[in-house]
Amino acid sequence: MAETTSISAELRDGTGKGVARAIRRSGRVPAVIYGTKSEATSITIDAKELALLADNPRFFISVLDVTVDGDTHQVLPRDLQLHPVTDRAMHVDFLRFSVNTQIVALIPVSFINGEDSPGLKRGGVLNIVRREIEVRCSPLAIPQELVFDLDGLDIGASIHIQSIELPEGVEATTDRDFTVATVAAPTLMPVEEEDTSEGLLGEDGEPLEGEEGEGGEEGAGEAADSNN
Repeated sequence: MAETTSISAELRDGTGKGVARAIRRSGRVPAVIYGTKSEATSITIDAKELALLADNPRFFISVLDVTVDGDTHQVLPRDLQLHPVTDRAMHVDFLRFSVNTQIVALIPVSFINGEDSPGLKRGGVLNIVRREIEVRCSPLAIPQELVFDLDGLDIGASIHIQSIELPEGVEATTDRDFTVATVAAPTLMPVEEEDTSEGLLGEDGEPLEGEEGEGGEEGAGEAADSNN
């Protein structure tokens, strides 16, 4: 289900670039609430509070309860304009929705039980084809992620959207049973180390002998000469 966070806002007096610049200088961000065939409401939000919310990668699939002058609006962030240089929030749009509202959202995917996949145990690689899946649902039914189970999957196996049961009220925007991920063979196979200690030749083409052996023979010869 969608996460719900409560924030407070203030009504905004006036519109235009000059007013918006003055709002941002005061540490707030101009915003608007629209939707459900109601009149749009111009508001301002604390810049630091908005920055914390927007830092969440699931910001655009999180439901917000925005309180303005005692009235609470249940909204969904739909657009966030950032400064091209500083990345500071310049303006944000919120969609007001009702129980009948249907939206399209991109939901991140995740995977569990990788340790129980025979293919991954044998060195296979999880090739993720889709990191997000587009679904249609009510804002209140937005899943935070779609979880796929890797248990029992061997090399060559593929995971499709129909591998999981989507939450009630949630459907993929396409009927096609598309691929989400595959368990691929490793790209590099382990190479056996060759024994290079044998077969080495010297400059004269003769096999090299160990220094210790050569020293032993010379030492033995010198000892024999001294005895004579």
